[in-house]
Amino acid sequence: MAKTKYIFVTGGVVSSLGKGIVSASLGKLLQARGYKVTIQKFDPYINVDPGTLNPYEHGECYVTVDGRETDLDLGHYERFLNIPTTASNNITTGRIYQNVIEKERRGDFLGKTVQVIPHITDEIKRNVKLLGSREKFDFVITEIGGTVGDIESLPFIETVRQLKWELGNECISVHLTYVPFIRAAKEYKTKPTQHSVKSLQEFGVQPDILVLRTEKELNASICQKVALFCNVSKDAVIQSVDVSTIYEVPILLEKQKMADIILEKVGLKPEKKPDLKTWEDFLAKKSSAAKEVKIALVGKYVELQDAYKSIEESLLIASIYNGRKLDLHLVHSQKVTTDNVERLLKNMDGVVIAPGFGSRGVEGKFVALKYAREHDKPCFGICLGMQCMVIEFARNVLGLNDANSTEIELEPPYKVIDIMEEQKNITNLGGTMRLGAYDCTLKKGTRAYEAYGKQNIRERHRHRYEFNDEYKRQFEAAGMKCVGENPETNLVEVVEIPKLRWYVGTQYHPEYNSTVVSPNPLFVSFIKAAIVKSE
Repeated sequence: MAKTKYIFVTGGVVSSLGKGIVSASLGKLLQARGYKVTIQKFDPYINVDPGTLNPYEHGECYVTVDGRETDLDLGHYERFLNIPTTASNNITTGRIYQNVIEKERRGDFLGKTVQVIPHITDEIKRNVKLLGSREKFDFVITEIGGTVGDIESLPFIETVRQLKWELGNECISVHLTYVPFIRAAKEYKTKPTQHSVKSLQEFGVQPDILVLRTEKELNASICQKVALFCNVSKDAVIQSVDVSTIYEVPILLEKQKMADIILEKVGLKPEKKPDLKTWEDFLAKKSSAAKEVKIALVGKYVELQDAYKSIEESLLIASIYNGRKLDLHLVHSQKVTTDNVERLLKNMDGVVIAPGFGSRGVEGKFVALKYAREHDKPCFGICLGMQCMVIEFARNVLGLNDANSTEIELEPPYKVIDIMEEQKNITNLGGTMRLGAYDCTLKKGTRAYEAYGKQNIRERHRHRYEFNDEYKRQFEAAGMKCVGENPETNLVEVVEIPKLRWYVGTQYHPEYNSTVVSPNPLFVSFIKAAIVKSE
């Protein structure tokens, strides 16, 4: 393909319709046809990135290989396409304005008045085209966050209009809307979709393809009605019916020939049949799984659906590869006490201690860890979860009763977890943590080494605090081994207790590196240990 093709995915009627899943699914279908595809997300909020956003506001913060804190949809992109994302794959309004203002301060605009059009829209276009040209992608899919009609997203919609005008059939607009079912009238209503498309048209953008999100399959007359009122061809009205798992969406869209319609509209003929065998095999394993594996996820954001999205998906994928259904129990760490911990965890096959920041809920994590350790229950601590493993062990095994992290207590008598040296003088919180992928060397013969099957690995980080090396000898003498370290800084990245069935903590976030076709080995190993425990 000579030129990169650009696909924009917008949403209407309501938010949280699944634009990210549709974008990732479309990318998967094009990838299965041999095309080189990438996906980016434009978020209309003014924050420069989601790094300082409360999980209650934004859900999970996903970290790219090059250390950019991004929207959780990038996790979906990676899990579907099995390719790493970078800083270029997530751009916010805040970053766009920051870039433009920095250029203005340098005098790049030669004293001209800086305006939304053309300066802001030009910067958005630059980011769109830069991603396509940098690695010579065949398709760049760009998801526009928010809902059409939002004030915040207007510059992005205007950019779509300009690019459709400039690029012609090399630029495609896909619009996702909601078709609600009114129970009192016992029928689906298309009026919200019509209004959403009309709003998009008022901004100068005519959608080429409509994706209708619906609970149940719509009849042909409804789809024809939508096509007629929205100026879209009948075959370009695609249904996204609710399915049991997001991983069925690519197959659902493939049955409606969505990728072929895209190719036709950009002037390409399908040269090969899609290769979805690996994906279909994965779904077959999921449907054939009969027994369950019960996993407790202990964290302080469990009431929020997307706070631990990548961990939940990693556990699900690993369970499927182990021939099991995942029965995930979300346990609020703030509510875990010595009185109820047995009731909460006794029937669990394994326990995951979630990452996070701050002191709220950590005492409950200590209680859960003590129970898992003393009852030899497979346990997986991630980032803060690993640090809590260290603190609990220091208190209850080493006898350092007041051991703590300086994140939780400013001057504890035993700083078994302390702030990293390079973090001590930082006051600006945005993007200043240890972020992105770093090397780790594993000790042979350990649980972690057995899981990965190799000594040198590379995983992503997001933290400011670390294991205090001053206590390393004490921990190892008492049975908690430091089995993974960064080869340059000697930062302890993996701890485990070899005498236990499976008790492993990682300073890094393995969930960021787990996809449908390549599940992270630690999650697979953890689930396997949980299954053995259950049997």
